[in-house]
Amino acid sequence: MKIVVCVKQVPGTADVAIDPETKRLKREGVEAIMNPFDAYAVEQGCLLKERFGGEVVVVSMGPPQAAATVREALSCGADRGVLLSDRAFAGSDTWATSYALSCAIRSIGGVDLVFCGKQAIDGDTAQVGPGIAAHLGWPQVTCVSRMTDVQPDAVTVHRMNEDGYDIVRVLLPAVITVVKDLNTPRVPTLRSRLASRKATLPVWTAATVAADPAALGLEGSPTRVVKINPPPARNKTTVQIRGTADECAARLVHELRLKSLL
Repeated sequence: MKIVVCVKQVPGTADVAIDPETKRLKREGVEAIMNPFDAYAVEQGCLLKERFGGEVVVVSMGPPQAAATVREALSCGADRGVLLSDRAFAGSDTWATSYALSCAIRSIGGVDLVFCGKQAIDGDTAQVGPGIAAHLGWPQVTCVSRMTDVQPDAVTVHRMNEDGYDIVRVLLPAVITVVKDLNTPRVPTLRSRLASRKATLPVWTAATVAADPAALGLEGSPTRVVKINPPPARNKTTVQIRGTADECAARLVHELRLKSLL
């Protein structure tokens, strides 16, 4: 089984400024980490490889420094990694990003499963995974919290929804986005970290993956960020409810009902 895991390098702090002209995050001087949801995707790919054999290939699109995130995935058990890095990718929205990643997946060839984290913590759109599936023309299942059966031509998963979960059987090849309930990511060993630093990491450009330049970057992105506003400050006032158990319960229900009407 050949598995591709898409990972993203994101800011490791909530204290990130917005460039007023480009409407994008200012990443300079900010600690970078692997998107937390992607760690569960990497772990699931490695678990399947260890159980059924095959290969796990990690793909990330970003500037040269994003290579550190790919190497982190290698230290967690992935077999090889690819970095998509090209000035042509700069400014890509989720549509253009998913298109570029789909081109890389086609270039890898023979892929059975693509894993992505549910969403990236810097954008919270949850659009790239489904976008990859759309560009590839493959079936997709989002918000997967459990895998119950894996066959050569299909997998059965639990997909989280607002009321519980759906049991879905999806034919391969397919794209799956995962949530943190799926597994517990392993902690890399010192030996695996040192090995990941020495691993050869090819850098692919738009030309390498035969991507259409008109579908990349700002020009190829149909999304335009017009305005960004910080969320309103939360009310941090603490209210103490005193009285008997019945009085406290009645007051609490009253307060909750008031909040639901706001």
